[in-house]
Formats: sequence, C-alpha cells, structure tokens
Amino acid sequence: MNQPGYSVFRRTVLELTGIDLDCYKGTQMERRLQTIMRRAGVSDLAAYARLLSTTPARVKEFRDFLTINVSEWLRNPDKFEELQKVILPELLRQSRSLRIWSAGCSNGSEPYSVAMLLDEIDPLGHHQILATDLDAEILKVARAGVYQEKDLKNVSPARRAKYFTQMGQDFVLSERLKSRVKFEQHNLLSDPFPANLDLILCRNVVIYFTEEAKDQLYRKFHAALKPGGILFVGGTESLLKARELGYASASPFFYRAVK
Repeated sequence: MNQPGYSVFRRTVLELTGIDLDCYKGTQMERRLQTIMRRAGVSDLAAYARLLSTTPARVKEFRDFLTINVSEWLRNPDKFEELQKVILPELLRQSRSLRIWSAGCSNGSEPYSVAMLLDEIDPLGHHQILATDLDAEILKVARAGVYQEKDLKNVSPARRAKYFTQMGQDFVLSERLKSRVKFEQHNLLSDPFPANLDLILCRNVVIYFTEEAKDQLYRKFHAALKPGGILFVGGTESLLKARELGYASASPFFYRAVK
C-alpha cells in the first residue's frame, strides 16, 4: 500500500495487535481500511493510528474487522463426508491416537465437526484436537458451544438429537463433545506451530494473505505435519505449487505432506 501514513499505521497495528499487515494483499486491505475508517469517522491513516493508540475499543473493532469469523458445522458437507469416510480412516490406520489442529477455528464449528466425526467412527479413541484463532472473543463463543439453527443447517436431525440440547432458539453442544477440543489464542503469522500432527485444517483463512505469506504458512504447516499427514484447505485455496511446497494431492483440497 502506498497511502500516506501507512508505515506508521502498520507499525502501530503491529505493536497493538501483533498483526503484520504486510502479509495481507494490498488492494483488498486498502478497500477494507477505507470502510472501517469511514465507520470510525477518520479520513486518513495517521489519524486512525492515533485513534487506535488511544482507544482500546477501536483496537478490538479493528481486529474483529480484520479477522472475519464466518463458519458453520460441516461446511462443504461433501468434503467432510470424504474426511470421515476416507481421510480419517486412512490416518487411523497409521496412528491410533490422532493429533489434529484446526487453525483459524472461528466459533468452533470446524473442530467440533471433526470431533463429532471421530466420535462416530472411533468412539473409544483418545485423540487430541487443538483449535486456535487470533480473536480471543470468538474463542469464548467457541468454548461455550452454543449455536443457532442456521449454524447447523448441515447437521442431520439424528446428529442434532445425539450431540445437542435445544434450549429455546439455541442448540447447546454436549459436554462430552466439548471436552474433546482444546481452544487457544494463536497468531498464524508470528506464533510457533504445534508439531507431529496427523491433520491440519486451515480453511478459508488465508484468502486475504499475500502469496508470499501463504507460501511461508504452507511450508510451516508442512513442517508441523508427520510424514503422510494431511492438510485440509478451503474451496478457494487450492495449492497451485503443492509439489514445490512439499505436498502431494490426496484429493481436491486435501494435501499429503511428503517428507
């Protein structure tokens, strides 16, 4: 971005949030910044930087605006069916105790969906599911495990009856399934990654990242996976340089780490 005051603004954001804006696509970031600055009533980046430096509520607003939290249970049902019928059984043949990471987990729908699938195919298994997000507030929502009917549009009535209790308009996830997932705050662009993983889900998270940031991220995912481990990406995030990054295509949107 070449807007006046951007370098000061970028440095302010990095200090206040730990987010490096240079990892985000410039044109998309510029459009989004114009929108949020209009909402805040400021006309330039220098003024917005001063506002962020003096108003914690504006920092939270900016972080929430940057980290788009859109998720639902079993998002792209055909891919989750493949996960349950093909990918997870294959991984279970290699290891009886899976280590799984849902990166950019938003409201918890994704890691809880994986926990549900594992409960159905391996109910006595002891698997570790780590779910992380940059947004501390959305992690509180995830830990609560309370969803609206629209969040569960891909969940069958039988699964709703088994795993949820309806309370008015809310659907409350069972404590048994909630206990299968551990939530932590994590910055994909700067924090250390977990290791020795069988499966990583990072879906619809990196669409605003630069190509350089994406490549770095996918290389770090590769290092975090066991040989033969699987990276599951979103429908708009196919790895065009999969082989160069250390992956072989297992199926559309599933990539196997080749060591």
